[in-house]
Amino acid sequence: MAALPHIYPVLLCGGAGTRLWPLSRQSYPKQFTRLVGEESLFQAAARRTAGPGFRDPVVVTGDPFRFIVQEQLAEAGIAPAAILIEPEGRNTAPAVLAAALWLMEQDPEAAMLVSPSDHVIPDGDAFRAAVIGALPGALEGRLVTFGITPTRPETGYGYLELAAGASAQAQEPQPLRRFVEKPDAERAAAMLKAGNYLWNAGIFLFTAKAMLDAFMRHAPQMLEHGQAAVRQAQTDLAFTRLAPEPWGRLDNISIDYAIMEKASNLAVMPYPHGWSDLGGWEAVWQETGPDATGNVVSEQATAIDCRGSLLRSEAAGIELVGIGLEDMIAVAMPDAVLVARREDSQRVKDAVSALKARGAKQAVAFDREHRPWGWHEQIASGDRFRVNRIVVKPGGVIALQSHVHRSEHWIVVQGTARMTMDQDVRLVTEGQSVYVPLGVAHRIENPGKLPAILIEVQTGIYLEEDDIIRHEDAYSG
Repeated sequence: MAALPHIYPVLLCGGAGTRLWPLSRQSYPKQFTRLVGEESLFQAAARRTAGPGFRDPVVVTGDPFRFIVQEQLAEAGIAPAAILIEPEGRNTAPAVLAAALWLMEQDPEAAMLVSPSDHVIPDGDAFRAAVIGALPGALEGRLVTFGITPTRPETGYGYLELAAGASAQAQEPQPLRRFVEKPDAERAAAMLKAGNYLWNAGIFLFTAKAMLDAFMRHAPQMLEHGQAAVRQAQTDLAFTRLAPEPWGRLDNISIDYAIMEKASNLAVMPYPHGWSDLGGWEAVWQETGPDATGNVVSEQATAIDCRGSLLRSEAAGIELVGIGLEDMIAVAMPDAVLVARREDSQRVKDAVSALKARGAKQAVAFDREHRPWGWHEQIASGDRFRVNRIVVKPGGVIALQSHVHRSEHWIVVQGTARMTMDQDVRLVTEGQSVYVPLGVAHRIENPGKLPAILIEVQTGIYLEEDDIIRHEDAYSG
């Protein structure tokens, strides 16, 4: 038990989550949304890997999400050991390698619990107990993967085949024969009946040393480039930015393909207590808990004579009504609506591809754009004008900037803002407004303890985001 304090959660949260469009998009993917429950999936992942025997988490993410990660961890009351910023997404093998290298520098005895941050595991106590149960195997040098007891012949997951004599009901790591790719329906049914297959959860436990030894044996070039990326990393505020040049040389490959399917020191920890990767709206329907008629209906949705359907409105003021629907999915956002048969939920990514091909903003981004100081969203636009809602969190500071082609009018509708215009600095309270002429350097700060909400009216011949000259930014690297 003395080794328990050396378990470091490594949370991977760089994915785009296109299969849950329109709620999950590239600019704000599913791990940061409240899909199931009152917390985001990322916050739930951090919370279930916290407690006795677990150290503070190491988070591996991309630059656009660094402040979201920081803010959501703070909301959950969890302080990260490190937030490692990938220069670009290159799949899970480089992310795991970077975390292992960073941990070896901090704690040579570290054990790593590698977990995606967008899964649902309802029983946190059972999951932590399973991790503790798997720890002796990891400390012996084995690479332990977690296998979920299958409940149906699922074709959307990879599988783990247990070795002869291993038990799918064991409470300790078992010998693993092989990884199995996603099967067709007939093969999935046969594996379910056989009873010696588990779903591959993509969750792993091993020591940092064992993982680095595995890279040395199976992917030595990746190890070399990863070492350079960590060695040349730069500190930026509370973040560690991995070096772009060596990072770009790393293979774009999953940890399964790079290491796990080649290693001989594998084991699998069976986990029978419930898990979902929320890989599509069908999974959200299942995990949210259909009612007696099989429906899952959000607060701003109404189902009339519907069966087996998910109706979800995520837009304030938009009521979603379904009449006579059967086995359907309908999701309403302020700027996009999805309607599909439940059985076609995996095809949502095809819709995202089609929208991208048309150049539709909704494919990748929301009208609401998150920033380190808060967020803003467009609420109206027309020829030579645009109206935005701006929310600046307490202590938030918008960059000192000016514009070549537009002027702005700010109206404070809630809270207090400190406005800077060239050398003029003033406090502006609820109901007051400020006009910012074209070319004037300006900034908004929130010195209060509550969010400051402003309405911004932009006017001019060109209103796009690239008409910004930044003179000073508290959040720049």
